[in-house]
Amino acid sequence: MNYIQTEIDGVWIIQPRVFSDTRGYFMESFKMEEFQKNIGPVNFIQDNESQSSYGVLRGLHYQTGEFSQAKLVRVIQGRVLDVAVDMRKSSPTFGKHISVELSEDNKRQIYIPRGFAHGFLVLSEKAIFTYKVDNVYTPAAERTLLFNDQALNIDWPIGEFDLILSEKDKLGKPFGNADSFE
Repeated sequence: MNYIQTEIDGVWIIQPRVFSDTRGYFMESFKMEEFQKNIGPVNFIQDNESQSSYGVLRGLHYQTGEFSQAKLVRVIQGRVLDVAVDMRKSSPTFGKHISVELSEDNKRQIYIPRGFAHGFLVLSEKAIFTYKVDNVYTPAAERTLLFNDQALNIDWPIGEFDLILSEKDKLGKPFGNADSFE
């Protein structure tokens, strides 16, 4: 696998080696020893999967304090725009974000450490999104950033009126009022 450090410290793009032939393809999607050698120790405890339709925007979500989560995300069917927002006050990139297209074709993954809000927008007719987390979901610690906050300046490639959002995501907090990490 090729590990690519992004412009935001701690966020990595992981490009697996894919071996294709007339039968299809093979790839290693995760190898603990290699991951820890390139990124560092992490103890993933759970795998999650969601299926969404075109225009669904999930996020921007995060958990606070001891319940924060690191994630390793990828798309196994379809195409999404994946976004991570730095919520670490001590970081030189506090409030900045990275957005990367993940798809069944490019097979990229993104590692997002603790201290980030995360979300994705489905760009294909349907997408199956899967991710590993290093902490359990804790509803009382969950927070949601407002996806269209001008302070974040995220370029969502689908018009706001064409997005499909949960009530929770419609009511996200503006970045300036959101809980952050020290």
